Amino acid sequence: MTMEAKIKKEFEKRFGSEGTIYASSGRINLIGEHTDYNGGFVFPGAIDKCIMAEIKPNGTDKVRVFSIDIDEYVEFGLKEEDAPKQQWARYIFGVCREIIKRGGKVEGFDAVFAGNIPLGAGLSSSAALESCFAFALNDLFNDGKIEKFELARIGQSTEHNYCGVNCGIMDQFASVFGKKNNLMRLDCRSGEFEYFPFEPKGYQLVLVDSAVKHELVDSPYNKRRESCERVARRLGVETLRDATMEMLDAAKSDISEEDYMRARYVIGEKQRVLDVCDALVRGDYETVGERMYQTHEGLSKDYEVSCEELDFLNDVARECGVTGSRIMGGGFGGCTINLVKDELHDKFIETVKARFAEKYGHEPKIYDVVISDGARKC
Repeated sequence: MTMEAKIKKEFEKRFGSEGTIYASSGRINLIGEHTDYNGGFVFPGAIDKCIMAEIKPNGTDKVRVFSIDIDEYVEFGLKEEDAPKQQWARYIFGVCREIIKRGGKVEGFDAVFAGNIPLGAGLSSSAALESCFAFALNDLFNDGKIEKFELARIGQSTEHNYCGVNCGIMDQFASVFGKKNNLMRLDCRSGEFEYFPFEPKGYQLVLVDSAVKHELVDSPYNKRRESCERVARRLGVETLRDATMEMLDAAKSDISEEDYMRARYVIGEKQRVLDVCDALVRGDYETVGERMYQTHEGLSKDYEVSCEELDFLNDVARECGVTGSRIMGGGFGGCTINLVKDELHDKFIETVKARFAEKYGHEPKIYDVVISDGARKC
């Protein structure tokens, strides 16, 4: 049974009627990691894995939602004090509240949802969930009047205000604006973006999921962000988008070694995104791959968000002749994104599975991904 068929069956069983189906995709980011909250550039695309929901207004002031994947039902009101305890439900509640805070309309509705985005692989299932519901509630209650970029901001504000993650805009942007066979270069400061055709003939995008997530006591994401903000203040710029290596080196004696390393990575990554865009225009996938390896090195050594397993996957990719490979997502587990020549694909998969299993006792999960459309009515 397809995911859509399961959702329809469950919705009929629970609510005795039929709603409208909406979906929003997970995302990959080819390059430009941890640059979004630094006012820099990112280069994401939506993928062919999504969160899908059937939704119908119910004429009350209550939201009734069932998650097929978690097998849990939650009911909540639309006032601030009605926030549900379940983390997954807070994403939906937050979207409702953020629309209302902006003067939009949300009334009670019934929903059933499911997804096929691998959890913990850095593919932004939470942003897909936010974008799916933001798009749907805009369509159902606001006649589609809320602009798409505002839908992305609604998802971002949900993370900030209801889920405790001080994230940038990239994940929600990619989920809302994704377009089949196109990556997007987003200027995170101005909000301007441009589509770049991405149909790499002779290459495939492969995610290798370590299936590892290291539990950390503090929030490493927020700590990295604080480092960057401290350096920006010291350099007298709004964000590290406006900093250069010369400026950073001139102030090195006034900055902690850790903050210096964080800033060095971000400044280098800003340029790598632009290099990759130029290379794609030329069809130069070797340069794209080279920049991906450089990004991994920076994330591992300077930003320190990698882990032993991800570094191992990156090393194996290089040994197998993979064109480009890097950690993708927030870090400390999850997956690598790999640009692999067609003729190396099967051998690389076979090798990386065997080598990883031999060292860590379990095989990594493999996902071939295709660049697809973002938030939509199905």
